[in-house]
Amino acid sequence: MKLSHQEFKDKVLACWLGKNIGGTIGHPFEWQRAVHNVEFYTQELNGEPFPNDDLDIQLLWLIALEECGLDLNSRTLAEYWNVGVTPHWAEYGAAKSHLRAGLQPPVTGNFNNVYKHSCGAYIRSEIWACIAPGLPDVAARYAYNDAIIDHGNGEGTYGEVFFATLESAAFVVSDLRTLVRIGLSYIPAESAVARAIQLVIGCVDGGKTWQETREEVLRQFRGAVPPWCPPAAPDDVAKGLGDGPLGFDVPGNVALTVLALLHGGTDFNKVICTAVNCGEDTDCTAATAGSIFGIIHGTKGIPEKWIQPIGRSIKTICLNTGDYNWHLPKTVDELTDRTLAMAAALLARPEHRSRMALAEATELPADFSPEKFIQKKPLDLLEKGAFGPIFKFDFFTVSLNYGEVPWVSSGQPFSLGVRVQNHARFHANLCFRLYLPDGWTGTGGLFNSWPGTWSESLDEITLEVTPGPNVQPVSRGVMEISIEGHPTVMLVPLIWVHGITTRKVS
Repeated sequence: MKLSHQEFKDKVLACWLGKNIGGTIGHPFEWQRAVHNVEFYTQELNGEPFPNDDLDIQLLWLIALEECGLDLNSRTLAEYWNVGVTPHWAEYGAAKSHLRAGLQPPVTGNFNNVYKHSCGAYIRSEIWACIAPGLPDVAARYAYNDAIIDHGNGEGTYGEVFFATLESAAFVVSDLRTLVRIGLSYIPAESAVARAIQLVIGCVDGGKTWQETREEVLRQFRGAVPPWCPPAAPDDVAKGLGDGPLGFDVPGNVALTVLALLHGGTDFNKVICTAVNCGEDTDCTAATAGSIFGIIHGTKGIPEKWIQPIGRSIKTICLNTGDYNWHLPKTVDELTDRTLAMAAALLARPEHRSRMALAEATELPADFSPEKFIQKKPLDLLEKGAFGPIFKFDFFTVSLNYGEVPWVSSGQPFSLGVRVQNHARFHANLCFRLYLPDGWTGTGGLFNSWPGTWSESLDEITLEVTPGPNVQPVSRGVMEISIEGHPTVMLVPLIWVHGITTRKVS
């Protein structure tokens, strides 16, 4: 496939314009559970957009790409997160707390985090789509490594993977229904995100209005109204829609974003305003709907009346500007140019340039079909990397399974799961040794690894560990994996938290 430089640049610019517009119009109504009647901006803007975290963290990811290169993993992104993201609210705060204790993704998103099913990840999906246009599988893996920092194996991760793949495909596919199918194919069909999206599709196809569809989404997939926000509107309370589980926000908000896109069609005004008028996390739903509309339709699809009041500048709200201010893009035009540079670098790689290239004119193969983007099963990382960090070495990939939480207690044995993917051309006798805190004991052993095994039948090695009598609040160890007859030695850091029993006090 070939994508023209000019068309690509126009779509990326429209993506960031749509993001700025949606975040700005939606901000005054954020987390209000009510039906609104918004037709345009409602705040005084003075030619500037409203600062919004939906775009902020993507600026940080752009800097990470520029400074560290394209081979980012969740641990690299986590270091930028730990220094560059300033808020301590919800999943942002949970992740920062766990990172500062030494935990690594996805444990930082799984552990003691009621907000792992919330909206903080899907709102930062566009950067991965824009550097990997027409390569949804590549965008999906970047999105996964991003989302697990603060959402682990939660619904929030499914939300980001869904949108990143949809947006990547949107650079070469314009049919919204097909794009939704592509995004859904990357996440588990039984996930709440997928079921909420399917609910919207069914309601729209059944002739329900956007108001009726909104009610059905809230009836089945609503979370709590945050305690710092106004209570739900009386009409919603009367219908039994006033409450919900705290932090269970992403299924409903992803669904409402899809609803706005389906209801609005090719009308930018209708898309943006429907997203806001549905209520809930309005800056996120409108910003994501705006960016997707921009990728599909380009700048010609966004009326100038939406751009003029906010201009083209970027305003940040949740980044450490003391360390990063000089590196942050100041306008959507600069952001576009820098995004294009990273995309060009990625598309120049041998494994990608045979599939997608930037050229003078867009050219799709004669046998091209959007169906080629639809996966037969969800992203494998969603299943195989859910409970522990993944470490890539020259010939092997090692993933850990800490279980639901990395808690340990003195004298209480536990199991550590280890999976090894062999990328080499040879069988390998892998020798496992554990180096643990004083007083701890743990098993090692020899495991024969076959080349090319990363399938449904991949075995998980179980290592048994017993903590000593004096368990620290945070305990560290190292797993050494050597190969008999080879010079390779792989060192994998281990970390556990001392689990303390709690009880509720009335």
